[in-house]
Amino acid sequence: MKRTALLLAVCALSFSISGSTVSAQGGWTTLLEGTSMKGWNVVGDANWEVADKAVQANKGTGFLVTPAQYGDFQITAEFWVTDDANSGIFIRCEDPKTINAMNSYEVNIYDKRPDQTYRTGAIVDVAKPESVIMTGGKWNTMDITAKGAKLTVLINGMKMVDVNDTKHAKGNIALQYGAGTVKFRNVRLRTL
Repeated sequence: MKRTALLLAVCALSFSISGSTVSAQGGWTTLLEGTSMKGWNVVGDANWEVADKAVQANKGTGFLVTPAQYGDFQITAEFWVTDDANSGIFIRCEDPKTINAMNSYEVNIYDKRPDQTYRTGAIVDVAKPESVIMTGGKWNTMDITAKGAKLTVLINGMKMVDVNDTKHAKGNIALQYGAGTVKFRNVRLRTL
């Protein structure tokens, strides 16, 4: 028993020394703390950088993409955007180099979307948000669960989407930068 405890302590210490931003706690894995972009692939020319304990962009267009694919999972993220921001979290991306709403689910962060049908909280071309929420200028939380065909989205604890859709079963996760200023931190995931 003592040997097992010692082995676990040594493994935990070596993991923390490695400098990785990925850590597991209670079934959750931290994918992005806000102190590093390590473990994410950059797609596009958005100027992602670490600033003020968050990963942010304010020019270009593009994504931060997980190297791993996920099927059934729950992901939570904190985000901060300006009023004019166009962002989102894309899940089950079938092509991690060419990400769009046709080959993945786009959970939108876009308060001032010209067509408000799929504004913030919506899954673009799949489900309209149940409520209107303005996210600009403050930290918000997004909670997305994908289990089989069932997809749910919460923003700041408020249910935005609860829908069944079978187009995409598995894929990468991508954080989007499209316009304005966008910041992400505390991105955590657990598989279901």
